[in-house]
Amino acid sequence: MRYWYEGFLGLRYLRASPRGGFVSLIAGIAMIGLSLGVAVLIVVLSVMNGFEEELRTRILSLTAHATITGLDGNIDDWQPKIAKLDHFPGVVAAAPYIEDQGMVTHGNKSAGLLLRGIQPDVERQVADLGPHLLSGSLSDLVPGKYRVILGRDLAEAIGAKVGDRVVVIVAQGDVTPVGVMPRMRAFQVAGILSVGMYEYDRRIALVSMEDVAKLLRMGDDISGIRLNVTDMYAAPQVVRAAAMALGKSTFLVDDWTVQHANFFRSIQITKKILFIMLAAVVAVAAFNIVSTMVMVVKSKRRDIAILRTFGSSPRSILSVFVVQGSLIGVLGILFGVIVGVLISVNLETLVHGLEKILGFKFLDARVYFMSDLPAHVRLSDVLKICGFSFFLTCLSTLYPAWRAARLLPAESLRND
Repeated sequence: MRYWYEGFLGLRYLRASPRGGFVSLIAGIAMIGLSLGVAVLIVVLSVMNGFEEELRTRILSLTAHATITGLDGNIDDWQPKIAKLDHFPGVVAAAPYIEDQGMVTHGNKSAGLLLRGIQPDVERQVADLGPHLLSGSLSDLVPGKYRVILGRDLAEAIGAKVGDRVVVIVAQGDVTPVGVMPRMRAFQVAGILSVGMYEYDRRIALVSMEDVAKLLRMGDDISGIRLNVTDMYAAPQVVRAAAMALGKSTFLVDDWTVQHANFFRSIQITKKILFIMLAAVVAVAAFNIVSTMVMVVKSKRRDIAILRTFGSSPRSILSVFVVQGSLIGVLGILFGVIVGVLISVNLETLVHGLEKILGFKFLDARVYFMSDLPAHVRLSDVLKICGFSFFLTCLSTLYPAWRAARLLPAESLRND
């Protein structure tokens, strides 16, 4: 019964009354401020989560979880190695590739590119490129046909379309009577690829592995082997064990956590900094409850005197106002969570709508690597925000409640 009446009084004091309307207004403002702080924190962390996951997904849709390359850049006798890696524990699939940098020209326009030779049938098991093809298919990369699939931004930069012929130039040269001439070959554009990341769409060019091997005169050698592993987060351990299992040859190993470590590390650092900064906003909103509760205590002196006269202990009085302040915080936090989650879930739609209304692009793919603003709400983040906010709210109620508990019945009536 003691806790019931304390909770009842704390809840009752939240309701507006003719005398306490202004106090209730201040309490409402404090509640709204806390809600906005919680909502903003949820939206920002959700955007950072979505950005990280989308970046990882798009990177791994074009690159493998891990790669094994030769110490001198070439791997010979690779067919038995591929067969062995296909049955290695933790490896889903292994695909050979040849990669080199070069230049592509079309008409009077030229651009640098990353030339990657693949085997289409095997490549599908390592990287899921199908959904990113705007036109054409990986099966169009038939050996001997000299066809190429260009990144969307690369094709736009040189003005090439499907069916056009472009000239690919590589760094290796041929010695002729007039000097060293760069090695080049005409390719037909068979498709356009759009990963959604400017870094890749601006420079990637996919060709048949046999065709690029002839262009680079690599014979039967390859540049390396790309691996798709069962657990992407275990890629560093799996690729090292797989390289050691290939025999006495020396290999260089790499994985997605190393290749793009700067991206993900910067996202994690930014997320932590933003949490600290926005947590300060939540703290300011939570500590506004202090002023609200001080005014509540002042307006309830007569009630405190009556309760003390009827035998309520100081601890009981303290509990009444702690309950009231905590309820303000809980209602503010719940409303903030609802608003924050709703905004996060519909953020892309809201952003695209604002872009159409304002005629302004919020995300430039050349700067942010993607043109969309994804958001992913994580339960752990929401619980962390709620716990932090509730702790600050309870902390804010202690001083006003302590002041109320110290008041004596006679003093309360005298100062009323």
